Amino acid sequence: MSEVGRLVLLGAPLGNPADASGRFRDLLGAADVVAAEDTRRLTRLARDLGVSVPGRIVSYFEGNEERRTPELVEVLAAGYTVALVTDGGMPSVSDPGYRLVRAAIDAGVPVTAAPGPSAVTTALALSGLPCDRFCFEGFLPRSPGGRRSRLRALAAEERTLVLFEAPHRITGALADLAAAFGPDRPAALCRELTKTYEEVVRRPLGELAEWAAEGEPRGEITLVVAGAPAAAAVRPDDDTLRAAVAAREAAGLSRRDAITEVATEHGLRRREVYAVVHE
Repeated sequence: MSEVGRLVLLGAPLGNPADASGRFRDLLGAADVVAAEDTRRLTRLARDLGVSVPGRIVSYFEGNEERRTPELVEVLAAGYTVALVTDGGMPSVSDPGYRLVRAAIDAGVPVTAAPGPSAVTTALALSGLPCDRFCFEGFLPRSPGGRRSRLRALAAEERTLVLFEAPHRITGALADLAAAFGPDRPAALCRELTKTYEEVVRRPLGELAEWAAEGEPRGEITLVVAGAPAAAAVRPDDDTLRAAVAAREAAGLSRRDAITEVATEHGLRRREVYAVVHE
């Protein structure tokens, strides 16, 4: 035990125990206290990994995290190491953890992590959709009205979108996605990632909604949806282009540089703007 403890976030396997890292095993076996989203699931995982957990195991889930957080901060302040483990993936990412991380930081306790599997990046990579820019929305609102309102706000998002959804809500969610984003928007439904019955269904949203309606998909589901097509730029009329060039010339630019700048701003070819100015 040291003067100040340490909070360690452990990235747990999504389903396949073999995905647990060596650091995950070592830190799980060395922690003084292990806070687990599901203590029974943690016990099974430790058994599958052949790891002995000598530390005290306590539950830490949505229903008790507000009450449990101050208790764990006291343990950390006393100099003990606390490991936080959720049912799969990294704590805090749509799972318990943020509250404890924030409280530990505020208490001056070091926070570190043993990175591990992530349903977000795994589904994104498997989707076949652009991965260079994406946004993660977690779970959509549970009420149909709240979900539709949120999707309307996201319809113009140009980045690839990653969502979590529960099996009993997936059919309604896909129908609302197709209505808000259009039935032809490419998407991928990823379920039971890294598990025995892993499945990735890649179809336009309209077809995906029909497929889900035929037989409600089960298991843990991650949805990946292509971003909205970039809005087509509207070409300014000729008078606007001439005025823009003239304004830049008045500000001190040469005509050549003014034409180049205006063409770049509006996504036009330089010779097109040149022709308009010299008509």
